[in-house]
Amino acid sequence: MSTSAEQRLPAWAVWSNALPVLAAVLLAFTWGRDMPPWVVAVIALFLVGAVLAAVHHAEVVAHRVGEPFGSLVLAVAVTVIEVALIITMMSAKGAKGAGLARDTVFAAVMITCNGIAGMCLLLGALKRGLARFNADGTSTVFGAIITLAGLTLVLPTFTTSQPGPEFNNTQLTFAALASIAVYGLFISALTVRHRPDYLPVGPAAGAGAPADAADPADSADSTDSTDSTDSGHGSDTDSDHGSDFDEDGYEGDPPTKREALTSLSLLLLALVAVVGLGKGVSPTIERGVDRAGLPASVVGVVIALMVLLPEAIAAVRAAQRDQVQTSLNLALGSAMASIGLTIPAIAVATVWLSTPLVLGLDASHMVLLAMTVAVGSLTFLRGRATLVQGGVHLVLCAGYLVLAFSP
Repeated sequence: MSTSAEQRLPAWAVWSNALPVLAAVLLAFTWGRDMPPWVVAVIALFLVGAVLAAVHHAEVVAHRVGEPFGSLVLAVAVTVIEVALIITMMSAKGAKGAGLARDTVFAAVMITCNGIAGMCLLLGALKRGLARFNADGTSTVFGAIITLAGLTLVLPTFTTSQPGPEFNNTQLTFAALASIAVYGLFISALTVRHRPDYLPVGPAAGAGAPADAADPADSADSTDSTDSTDSGHGSDTDSDHGSDFDEDGYEGDPPTKREALTSLSLLLLALVAVVGLGKGVSPTIERGVDRAGLPASVVGVVIALMVLLPEAIAAVRAAQRDQVQTSLNLALGSAMASIGLTIPAIAVATVWLSTPLVLGLDASHMVLLAMTVAVGSLTFLRGRATLVQGGVHLVLCAGYLVLAFSP
């Protein structure tokens, strides 16, 4: 007998059906109104609840469609939130919002490639001694992220046809088209041509994972890594991947078609509520940043942290199930979507927005990006990572956050 989606998940998930509806009702009553601080606090609580509900419903849809399609669903959903928040806040802030798209996209890249990925690698290494993933798929995505980050965030600082770190219309059009093209190639590889490169590998892979997807070094390292974890974490791993988990790392039977469609509808409603409520609390965030004397770029960091919360929760859950590849699909897929979809959307929005679009990074951020490229290449090309590599990525993310608040 099939287990329902609600039975498979924690008790709080039962409220995930009501939260998107309640958040949408709250949005309808507060849209376009000046609100006292206590109302803003209530909105913030419902905003977090809607984000958690979006996580739950995205995971239900992901369980139905399987990997790597499930990771793609959540990545695109998160990017829709990001784009909508950026455009609404840019239109409200005017010239003061010129760098908001840059700040948010760069924050998303640093948080996903270092923060979320580093945490998942750390969890995977703690569980089995080595975090194992498919180097072919992961390194391909990371290479695409590097390319798009260089084209859209670094080059504008050095172009000369436009004053300041901005593209002219021709350059911006090229950057937008290039982003769409690379993202389209990534989707083709992820879902059709090279799907096995994005499926779980090693001991965590299910019966349905392709045999040739495993890391070639697995056989050489398996004995040592197993011996090193027998006394600590290895003994409980086998029980974590018994018959209760499918090949994609989800517990229980897949949801029915009706459950998946219901979750898809509630996911869309939750995303609308998150965007609307986020716009409602954004003036309070901006005033708080101004009063604290923090840089304007902190607003972009706050937006990225807020919209990436569903991704982070889903990725950490996957890592706890020893599905490191799924975690990296979520993290790097979000970075890819953040550039590949956000930049073209913002480029189109500039047609009717009077706000200038500043995309070029400053020197300190380019140094952080270069360090991320170097460390990420050494990590993702090997197909396995230790505690040290996960920790190094987390340190890079922490360094970025420190400089964002204290440049």
